[in-house]
Amino acid sequence: MTEKNRIRVGIDVGGTFTKAVAIDIKTGTILGKSTVMTTHTNERGVSAGIVNALSNILETSKISIDDIELISHSTTQAINALLEKDTFKVGIVAMGVGPEKKNIIKRTKLSDNKINSEHDINTCHCFLDTSHLISEEEVTTAIKKLKNDGAKVIIATEAFGVDDPSNEKFVMNVCSKLGLPSTASHEISGIYGLEIRTLTSAVNASVLPKTFQVANYVEDAIRDFGINSPLMIMKGDGGVTNMNTFRTKPILTILSGPAASVAGALLYQRITNGIFVEVGGTSTNICVIKNGKPEIRYVTIKDHPTCVRSIDVRILGVAGGSMCQIKDNRILGVGPRSAHIAGLKYSCFADPSELEGGKIVSIKPTENDNDEYVAISSKGKIFAITNTCAANALGMVDSDDYAYAAPDSAKIALKILSNHLGMSYSEVAMSIIQTASFTITKEISKILKEFQISPSTTQIVGGGGGASVLVPFVAKQLGIKYSKCKHSEIISSIGVASSMLQEELEITMAEPTPGKISVAHKKIHNIMIDRGALSESITISSEYIPEKSILRVIATGNVELDSSTTSKTIFTLDEALTRCSEIIKLPESLIELSFETEHYFVFTGHIEKKRMFSKHNRHHIIVLDRFGRLKLSIKNGKIFQGGKLSMLEDIDDFLESRSSDIAPQVYLLTDLKLIDYSSLTSNSHIIDAVRQEISENDKAAVIIEI
Repeated sequence: MTEKNRIRVGIDVGGTFTKAVAIDIKTGTILGKSTVMTTHTNERGVSAGIVNALSNILETSKISIDDIELISHSTTQAINALLEKDTFKVGIVAMGVGPEKKNIIKRTKLSDNKINSEHDINTCHCFLDTSHLISEEEVTTAIKKLKNDGAKVIIATEAFGVDDPSNEKFVMNVCSKLGLPSTASHEISGIYGLEIRTLTSAVNASVLPKTFQVANYVEDAIRDFGINSPLMIMKGDGGVTNMNTFRTKPILTILSGPAASVAGALLYQRITNGIFVEVGGTSTNICVIKNGKPEIRYVTIKDHPTCVRSIDVRILGVAGGSMCQIKDNRILGVGPRSAHIAGLKYSCFADPSELEGGKIVSIKPTENDNDEYVAISSKGKIFAITNTCAANALGMVDSDDYAYAAPDSAKIALKILSNHLGMSYSEVAMSIIQTASFTITKEISKILKEFQISPSTTQIVGGGGGASVLVPFVAKQLGIKYSKCKHSEIISSIGVASSMLQEELEITMAEPTPGKISVAHKKIHNIMIDRGALSESITISSEYIPEKSILRVIATGNVELDSSTTSKTIFTLDEALTRCSEIIKLPESLIELSFETEHYFVFTGHIEKKRMFSKHNRHHIIVLDRFGRLKLSIKNGKIFQGGKLSMLEDIDDFLESRSSDIAPQVYLLTDLKLIDYSSLTSNSHIIDAVRQEISENDKAAVIIEI
């Protein structure tokens, strides 16, 4: 029997272009790719562009629909709706016990300028006293009042609703009967902060009707095309989830597009340490990658703090298609408006005959713009002068590059501008590149300082169609090593196709116990199963953040478990050892594999520190998953493994031998879990927790920080 092909399709829906790629997931081979204009104004929205790109791939690559096992896509719908104020009025049903009414109303009305300074989240509000059992009649009355006040979507939020969400769920059920979309604060976050949880829910709810419609359009378009494979969507943390999550929690897809390109750089390029710079047509995205993973932060949306965590991406309004402004016969600025936004063709992509005799004109890219940008008017057409034009005029772009254009056209365009300014074309072109790159250089310099990164020990990695236009110049200016991603123009689509399912829970937990941690693990495991992950592919890690009293649980999994011998993205032992060496900056000869499971590598780096009259040995322990992602790093630790009884005895002896009364940092690793027990405060709690976990697993190791 012929083995079935395994093909995944990744589609990145950008502000200007929709780019699709088909990948053989066994070998990592790119089977087909397509770029079309994003169909924002189409009756069916961006789904029309998705189908166009998919159709092109199937036609050119001769891929069978039956061979496609998964389609994933990124989206700008949620963030665009927020930025363009294409939002809906939100009705807030706040709940709590009567004596706390005044405080609850204050914290859920969202009128505080600190969290809603522009008052652009349009809301109306009511309060329900839950000191008694609320009735369906009460809830119905409250919802109808909010609807009469203009609410198109409802959120339910209750003090301590994360502990008992029954009232929030009850409100959502009533909304469903009344035909109103709704969400609840406990669905967005498990932390106690009522104000931040309510605000995040309101931001999420404000785009729900829009994204619900988009989700249906996209799903219907894919099904109508005849494809019945699972359809996934990219989240801002670099993982994918199912379309139902997009329908109910679109806020999780904020920064979905930039996250896609970072995921591609991580999974396809295997960057360990570096600054990833993706240059598109209109914007540039910058992200720090440390120890094989991106920096993650809480997202602020238009000055609104949220409790949603996403990849830390800095977005700049300058890119390959950015247009120029002039003043006093010099280049005043480059961007943020681009040729794409203005609806103009790059002058460097025009035929030389189209530009001959052209003159400089000033235009406003959109009717609402106050600023004017320069362009070339020739033979009844208008052409943009962009960064890509300047770079090609200077010969900075290789002939096989995605951004390459005919130098003749680029030089003609720059000479028309240089004659207007009274300068040489090379001076004008270099001035454009320098002005545009300064914005990127300034942000990278800030990042170097913020993360204490030395230019001599890091690299800048370029991605996106415009990578060669600006990034090499920036790297040279900063004196940092530069490399460009393979297939950089479609790296975001590759990231979407290659990403795994990923979910994260943050749960307020003042006193963590092994039982509570186990409940949290089971909860996220069930969520992953619901999202479509195969049970045997799910890995779970948890960490406790004592300063916030939060247990953070992260699960990753796959819709289809990839073969560890053939998948492009899975690390071999040698590759994992190399990454470990890069992380702890130690020769591979001083690092040994100490423990291994189907999903994890545990390495120990042996470091000898010389003192005046003695030597001190330190054992740096690193845990990597099979995709090369750093899960744990302990600068000096001890590993316990072996038989269950002997391991428990050894751990008990070690804990008893310590002079300190404060329990050490303890982590337990099984085939599918990495559990942080550092929140346990006594030796007996640690032993009980380890005993409970290893009784359910055939293979386990305990790592203790010394």
